[in-house]
Amino acid sequence: MGRLLAIDYGTKRTGIAVTDPLKIIPTGLATVRTFQLMEYLKQYFQKERVECVIVGLPRQMNNKLSENAEHVMLFVKQFKKSFPDIPVEFYDERFTSVIAQKSMIESGMKKKDRQNKAIVDEISATIILQGYMESRAYKNKEI
Repeated sequence: MGRLLAIDYGTKRTGIAVTDPLKIIPTGLATVRTFQLMEYLKQYFQKERVECVIVGLPRQMNNKLSENAEHVMLFVKQFKKSFPDIPVEFYDERFTSVIAQKSMIESGMKKKDRQNKAIVDEISATIILQGYMESRAYKNKEI
């Protein structure tokens, strides 16, 4: 049984979240500089079995892909070349940064900490993973 891993890809930093081995609880794993992302993932996959990678897909309010989507697609293409045995799924990441900021405020995090974009990226990846897991559970109940 493998974990699920979510990626909130950015051109400078990338947030990563992962589930426990039973795929019950999503947790922020790290924020890494994007130029180090593939090496980080390679090392992580050597230690942990990952069943599927969920990548946040940036969309605009009109449901069209945002300008950052091109960078995400290039990353996924590179990922699939490097890790052909790990399936990749996309999840709509609209509002994840807003939700991350709101959850940081509600948790009582200090303003200085909330301005740390690395924390926001990691929380956003966790929100992507949580949303993916909830949508998958909902789809399984419909069947």
